[in-house]
Amino acid sequence: MRSRNSIISLVVLALMIGVLAAVRASGQSATSARGVQVANGEKQKIQGVVSIRNGDAFKVRDPGGAETTVLLTSDTDVTSHSRGLRGKKDYPVTYIMRGLRLQAQGRGDAEGNLVAEWVRFDEQDLRSAQALEQTAELAVENEARIAAAEAAAKKAEEHARIMSGQIAENRALAEKAQQTADQAFKDAAMANNRINGLDDYDVIRTIPVLFKTNSSIIDATAKALIDESAAWAKGEKAKGNANGWLVEIVGFADTRGNTAKNRALSERRAKAVIQYLVGVHSLDLRRLVQPFGHGESRPVADNTTAAGRAKNRRVEIRVLQNKGIANTVD
Repeated sequence: MRSRNSIISLVVLALMIGVLAAVRASGQSATSARGVQVANGEKQKIQGVVSIRNGDAFKVRDPGGAETTVLLTSDTDVTSHSRGLRGKKDYPVTYIMRGLRLQAQGRGDAEGNLVAEWVRFDEQDLRSAQALEQTAELAVENEARIAAAEAAAKKAEEHARIMSGQIAENRALAEKAQQTADQAFKDAAMANNRINGLDDYDVIRTIPVLFKTNSSIIDATAKALIDESAAWAKGEKAKGNANGWLVEIVGFADTRGNTAKNRALSERRAKAVIQYLVGVHSLDLRRLVQPFGHGESRPVADNTTAAGRAKNRRVEIRVLQNKGIANTVD
């Protein structure tokens, strides 16, 4: 009977250690990336998210998984993007951190690295990266908790070998360690999902603002629609539902006129809506994605009819929410 109790105790502890090892392995897995090189002397501009920072070098990963090594020098100019009258803001190189979305331009060296002439980023992306860094620190704390749980499990195993008669106590220790492992797994999974969600957005609402033929002037009907949408957004902010919100302004045109003219017209329309939102409703520029005009491309209706062309002469105000910041990742 004494031998049988010892065997049962050892089996319980072995299962507990196996669960802890699985939790640790899941927390250390990472998405693979493919490294790319820049030809020696070639001038190149890249954009993406910083995946690794090591001294004066860091790696930038684009949405396709291509990863470029960027080198900083004493001549590298590090600033935020220019935002209207505010202009650019200088930053020390220490602000380039893991999770920061940025643009960099420079020339390749003999090692295939990009020697940066300048680095640019949005201040909103900087705040997101700083939040990511804090999340990473929490992940390290979770790792420490897992290590502590493993140490407790080993200690419990040694105690079981000496005190084989205390099966009930060993079972209680195993259950407690299992609960700790489950909580650590949940914490690590939540932190990992929030990190991954920093590059993903949900479209909360799309507001189409219509324009007259060959015009970028916002008429009374369009102003009323924008005013109503702004009131809705302020109400959501008051409720605490606007965490991680960004506003994307995109202009379009119908097929009348040539392509270049339509693209320029669509950009003027987008800028007119931005000026109205900033001037009348005090839209925070940090929440604004850079405007763009698609011209006559991406129609939502038939351009061969007057009604269809009227729908295509539009600016779309898209309210986006960052999944990582808002903690809405599944």
